[in-house]
Amino acid sequence: MADIKQKFTHYTVMKKETVDALNPDGSDKIFVDCTLGGGGHSEEILKRISPKGKLVSFEIDDDAIEFAQNRLKDYKNLTIVKASYTTIKENLEKLGIEKITGGVIFDLGASYHQLTSGPRGFSFMKEAHLDMRFNQNQELTAYEIVNKYSEKRLVEIFSNYGQERFSKRIARAIVQNRPIATTTELADLIKKSTPNIKSKIHPATRVFQAIRIEVNNELLNFENTLLQVIKLMDVDAIISVLTFHSLEDRLAKQTLKLWASSCRCNKENLICTCGGKMLELVNKKPILASEDEVKTNPPSRSAKLRIAKKIK
Repeated sequence: MADIKQKFTHYTVMKKETVDALNPDGSDKIFVDCTLGGGGHSEEILKRISPKGKLVSFEIDDDAIEFAQNRLKDYKNLTIVKASYTTIKENLEKLGIEKITGGVIFDLGASYHQLTSGPRGFSFMKEAHLDMRFNQNQELTAYEIVNKYSEKRLVEIFSNYGQERFSKRIARAIVQNRPIATTTELADLIKKSTPNIKSKIHPATRVFQAIRIEVNNELLNFENTLLQVIKLMDVDAIISVLTFHSLEDRLAKQTLKLWASSCRCNKENLICTCGGKMLELVNKKPILASEDEVKTNPPSRSAKLRIAKKIK
């Protein structure tokens, strides 16, 4: 365990704000952490719920599970499920849980450990095979995307998921220079194929983000699971959604707003059949990390927290 402690660097973004929203103090209800990671949010919930309360945390990353299991070993009311949060409904059913009665957390995106762990291939700053999988058992890797996707498909991914303005130029350079085996090869190619513009971020940042999202199907998984979770929440349960880039935040904002509207039916319907307003938005504008937190952990500057309460 000493090895994983040394190599697993973990910082929990907006821990207090995210957990405070769930009102967990002394609660004996059921809570869910969809993204266990290093266990920061889970530990904060466990510290505050009653011994009769229950927390179920989902994670697919073996390093994170090993680290969190050791960190949280003294809590008997925790169940760690080694599975993607996309399986939340079936796994809660296996545990005999029909409704999330307390609250649920989504902490999206890659963890600091994943982004900075060289062998995992997330970082363009460290030499590694192109991988980027959260789940090491899945087949699709960054290597397949970079070396086998069509130029047209690469342009779509870089534009949609990375909002990269030089998507066509980068995609063309990738296709012309295949095979590309490592993170540094790809990063150098991106740098050479784009104009030398003064910027605080590396020219490969957006492309690496886009490939990571495609490898792990992050946006579609989040959208589908968010809908499942809303339906699984009991009346008065709270959802906290912590996002780190605009695509995730837009999805969270639109979905929560839709379920907080008076009707979700097709406008052509003469009679409402959707059941009406199901959520109440706790904050209409996202909560941002404090200045002190951003100073301590600069990546938290991009975090946005949205909170909603189930009312029906």
